[in-house]
Amino acid sequence: MRRRVLIVLAALVALLAVGSAMTAAGGGSSVTRPRLERSLPAVFAHVYAQQAHLQGRDGVTAASVHAVAMCDKHGPDVADVGPGGDWVCLMSWQDPDVPMPPEGYGKFELNVHSNDCYTASGPSKLTGFLTMTDTSGREVTNPAFEFDGCFDPGSDDTPTGSSFPSLLAVTSTSLTPAADGTVSLTTTCGTGSEGCSGRIVAAAGGRRLGSLPYDMKEESTATLVVPRPLPATAGEATFTVEPRRGVGPTGPITLATP
Repeated sequence: MRRRVLIVLAALVALLAVGSAMTAAGGGSSVTRPRLERSLPAVFAHVYAQQAHLQGRDGVTAASVHAVAMCDKHGPDVADVGPGGDWVCLMSWQDPDVPMPPEGYGKFELNVHSNDCYTASGPSKLTGFLTMTDTSGREVTNPAFEFDGCFDPGSDDTPTGSSFPSLLAVTSTSLTPAADGTVSLTTTCGTGSEGCSGRIVAAAGGRRLGSLPYDMKEESTATLVVPRPLPATAGEATFTVEPRRGVGPTGPITLATP
């Protein structure tokens, strides 16, 4: 009898372990990338039209926004399924008064709950800040700054095919030469479909300092070392990004030494 009890207990422990592993991996969750990619643009289009109405721009409607989203959960090494505060969605939309940045989209951060609802916050440069001024001159809450949405757990879960390129960004704000005179550049590769690769050409004092090749996964950081030392008389260096995969800054970046 005791042996049977132990066997049953062992089986229950094994089932709980499997269930926990599935939960950790998002297995069986109704929260999926395709559902978010369909829900977020629909909710955002109505919220954005509401914001435009408060601004007196009644020509902007939910139908005219044509929002499209690509969503990702915590980078390329994690399955795009399951609730959590680590969802990022890239979204583009149409508004003649608010053109998209060169990369073609804005970045939204989502906290998705197990009840199939979520809270989304967007890029302030495109959607505005917490409060705004309406046509009557009143300070009101900006509906597009942060908003809530939900989706049907039984809705379409087939891939949407939406994709956007990863954005390479230079996060260094200045240059600190090492003992040998070389300088380093810190870069990040954002959310996107294929990561970032290419080269960054460095120059200072009228001379080329070399090329810095990069090949990065999405949502990763890398430190690149300039091959040749910075001339002693140069107080700054210029970096030009030449992407092969993904996108990057469209113009040269100039950084000064402290």
